Amino acid sequence: MDEVKKYSNTEVSSMGQIELESRAFIKAASSLNVIKEHWETEQGHLMEALEKNRRLWTVIASAMKEEDCPQPAEVRNNILNLALFVFRRTLDVISEPKPESLNILININMNIAKGLADGRGQQPAAG
Repeated sequence: MDEVKKYSNTEVSSMGQIELESRAFIKAASSLNVIKEHWETEQGHLMEALEKNRRLWTVIASAMKEEDCPQPAEVRNNILNLALFVFRRTLDVISEPKPESLNILININMNIAKGLADGRGQQPAAG
């Protein structure tokens, strides 16, 4: 198990920031998708998965508000608006949990991951 952990830590430390962000979105989307696909047995993990997704989006939104953010103002505003949508949708899911209500969160995360991966000329890892 220690060897697996060592390999994982080495793999993560060798990744660039964009790849880390892409994988974070894929991981959050995958967690939500597992819950959606196995609703009867996995619904108990919904709040944890939504919280992890919310934290990811909070980090991204915070980065867009930084003065030294390298993104153009239009991109920053679009990402902030998308984050607000994700936060509202998360509240909707919490108030009325249904497997199909996770689709939009999954799709947004996967599209962001794909955009990040395409931006560096690679496809996202399956995940």
